[in-house]
Amino acid sequence: MNRRKAREYALQFLYRFDFIGPKKSRLKEDSLKAEFRVFMTESGVKDREAAEFAEAIITGTMANLKELDAELQKRAQKWKLSRMASIDRNIMRMAAFELLYRKDIPAAVTINEALEIAKKFSTSESASFINGLLDSIAKDSGK
Repeated sequence: MNRRKAREYALQFLYRFDFIGPKKSRLKEDSLKAEFRVFMTESGVKDREAAEFAEAIITGTMANLKELDAELQKRAQKWKLSRMASIDRNIMRMAAFELLYRKDIPAAVTINEALEIAKKFSTSESASFINGLLDSIAKDSGK
């Protein structure tokens, strides 16, 4: 299984959700998994393990979205979460979920994956900003 690819799928799905907006979205907790499966089918994903890992990231991130956003906002000095680029915001949400709720994944791995995905999907400046916030969460979580 390619976990980076799974994280990229999760990012694309969360970006789609963020773009639609929570109030306009059809994505309620009970239909989140079904919507994700449709997304994965439309994307042509065949790797079942990657799909399962991506689904775990998505459902965990969405279930804890308010807490994750509060953690990110607390550390984003002089930046409102709503004003950040959607790609960056969702990379940080996913990674914050892993740091706070997935004790089976080392912090260094989570942060490195987030930075590599940011370099691929966002700007070069985003990586250092994302690194600072995630490093702060990792230190505070004791990971």
